[in-house]
Amino acid sequence: MRQRILGLAAAACLCIGTAPAASTPPRIITLAPNATELVYAAGAGADIVGTVLRSDYPPAARTVPRVGDGIQFSEELILTLRPTLVIGWQPSDGTRSLAQRLAPLDVPLIYVDPKSLDDIPGLIRDLGARLGTRSAADQAAHALERRIRALQPAPPPPQTVFIEISTDPLYTLGRDPLINDLLARCGGVNPYAGRAIAAPQVSVESVLHLNPQVLLVSPYGRDTLDAQRAWWAQHGLTAARTGRIYAIDADQLHRPGPRLVDAAEAICADLRDSRARP
Repeated sequence: MRQRILGLAAAACLCIGTAPAASTPPRIITLAPNATELVYAAGAGADIVGTVLRSDYPPAARTVPRVGDGIQFSEELILTLRPTLVIGWQPSDGTRSLAQRLAPLDVPLIYVDPKSLDDIPGLIRDLGARLGTRSAADQAAHALERRIRALQPAPPPPQTVFIEISTDPLYTLGRDPLINDLLARCGGVNPYAGRAIAAPQVSVESVLHLNPQVLLVSPYGRDTLDAQRAWWAQHGLTAARTGRIYAIDADQLHRPGPRLVDAAEAICADLRDSRARP
């Protein structure tokens, strides 16, 4: 979760570009779990030679050598793996430093930072074109596009949705165009979308004052959905008292890659359930 909060606050870009397919297989290093999942979706997962600690999906990614934790990584280890392409999520001091080391070797460092659900299949296609796996990438992208078009939002009017991404301290999502796009497609609206940062810390009192109609939580550690429902109900949140609190897989929601479509399908179903409740 720390990686998500820090990464969301960073400056971001989406810059893939295309390049001719190499005559030899690429050697890819991914610096974020979402980059790993996108490369696998594009059909080039077997060409990943290094990644970060939390890159654990698909299961085959768990055997790839680690070069860091996603926030810090070893430039020396990365260079010894002789990459031909390095893929990050968002620019940071670490990636900028690494890019300077890679530039004399003509090794590009690109970023995969989708701003809407529609960007995700587009990124997969771009990666397929760059990595010489166009056919597999097009197939995966088409399947995602079909699922995105099939999303079934809750009936209007839009419901206010509070997304709890950390409990102690309490964090939510604010200016996050990707997640806010997802919510809009499901018939929801984020009451904190106007915040200046992407992952603001908020108070329990402010959430109670806003009184969102739906609460989405990601239980982890000793937390359970029942425990969080009881906690919020004890504090007087109407959504918890009326059963409009739902669990969402944290990895699906917070990794901006193919599985975000899984999260969208689940959230759309939750908002339809919420609307149907008395």
